[in-house]
Amino acid sequence: MVTDAQVRLLRHRRMEGKTQEAAAAVAGMSVRTARKWEKGPFPSACKPRRSWRTRRDPFAGDWEAELVPLLESDQAGALESTTLLELLVERHPDRYTAQHLRTLQRRLRDWRALHGPDKEVFFEQVAVPGREGAIDFTHATELGVTIAGELLRHLLFEFVLRWSRWRWVQIAFAETFEALVAGLQGALWDLGAVPEVLRSDNLSAATHELRKTGGRALNARFEAVLDHYRLRSSRIQPGAAHENGVAEQAHDALKSALAQALVLRGSRDFPTVEAYATFVADVVARGNRPHLVRLEEERPHLRPLPTSRIPDYTVSHPRVRRWSTIRVGGRTYSVPARLIGHVVDVHQHPDVVEVFYRDQLVEQMPRLHGLRDARIDYRHVIWSLVRKPGAFARYRYREDLFPSLAFRRAYDALRSTRGERGDIEYVRILHLAASTLEATVAQALDTLLARGEPFDYAAVRALAAPAAPAVPRLGLPAPDLGVYDRLLAGRGAR
Repeated sequence: MVTDAQVRLLRHRRMEGKTQEAAAAVAGMSVRTARKWEKGPFPSACKPRRSWRTRRDPFAGDWEAELVPLLESDQAGALESTTLLELLVERHPDRYTAQHLRTLQRRLRDWRALHGPDKEVFFEQVAVPGREGAIDFTHATELGVTIAGELLRHLLFEFVLRWSRWRWVQIAFAETFEALVAGLQGALWDLGAVPEVLRSDNLSAATHELRKTGGRALNARFEAVLDHYRLRSSRIQPGAAHENGVAEQAHDALKSALAQALVLRGSRDFPTVEAYATFVADVVARGNRPHLVRLEEERPHLRPLPTSRIPDYTVSHPRVRRWSTIRVGGRTYSVPARLIGHVVDVHQHPDVVEVFYRDQLVEQMPRLHGLRDARIDYRHVIWSLVRKPGAFARYRYREDLFPSLAFRRAYDALRSTRGERGDIEYVRILHLAASTLEATVAQALDTLLARGEPFDYAAVRALAAPAAPAVPRLGLPAPDLGVYDRLLAGRGAR
């Protein structure tokens, strides 16, 4: 029996200029058969449609009586073949087994195609040059990238021009307003132009929920950003991710390209986040090459940039509380205790928090993300804590006063051997770390812990900051220079 594939190969070879004999030989048929199938419909189209069954219907009687009424009442199409088969097995265990699942799946597919509820229709849109750019964040921890051996939990911010498919990508660590603005401005200034419409989902960094209407509206901060760039916002309906399909498809393509590039690289570990960012930029640049011609065609339809950027950080003015802390973005950060009572200026960037006093930068710390809501630097509070060590035991942020695992283990060891006195000893050790070098103290703690013997602050200090050896003071009298004069006079007399 001649197959469609043979006929397709025969016709392809004939189009290439092969003779009928040569084409028939390649397709594996006789010249007479080749002459028959050189034109006209394919063999599959010539077979008469079969209207009879070749084997007994395993669902005879039960399909119409038991399953069809259930399917007709299921207007949402929620019932699945596995659920229906479980029902049949429960009612008729002697007639049905798991082997009937594939047959039931085909029967259910055909019934729904003929009698089931209508499915949602998606309307393909025509892209217009220069009109729309889509933005979104996507989780990228699944790529398994590590920084110096530690898993990097991160997101990727992506901007895509819908018509030319040009994209711009930046690493982010949370869907914050600052990360959103930094990503958007980075994309627009790298592009050197602005589209008419910015398409996004209902990012919490850009919108706020309207409780009365159940919808979402732009918050004032992000609306000001759009006004600066003369961008018009277009957002999808809540829960309808497919309406931002340009960004969603771009996410899949981007992460697939990164995953493959990581395999070719041979390692998912990078020395720094900056090195990983360079790697991502290189992958994106390679992916943009096929779209550069189309991008140049789109440029005349894009609008010019404004004269300057706007700050991609948020400014606040908290007062330093008596706990030597400030509240920024709903999170707590410690600052130097000398600032207690003063109002400071805080610049909250996507990944850094800067603290200024009288326009002078006095502190810079990583911005908190995720579930962690406080960051206390022991160097800011240890000078007061060493004077009242009893406060350590029930300090609200006590866990932040263990700079590394070595300090945590040392504290546990001190508590087990010295009881409550261990708190005092540990606070003095922490004060030593702040006064000297934390790494040196940590090394001394590792050494003492490895010995498995009880230790205290004095033992740590002896290893980490031993006292300088005492130099004896010599009480020698002042030399009599007249001796040299007499010596010289005596030499002249001879």
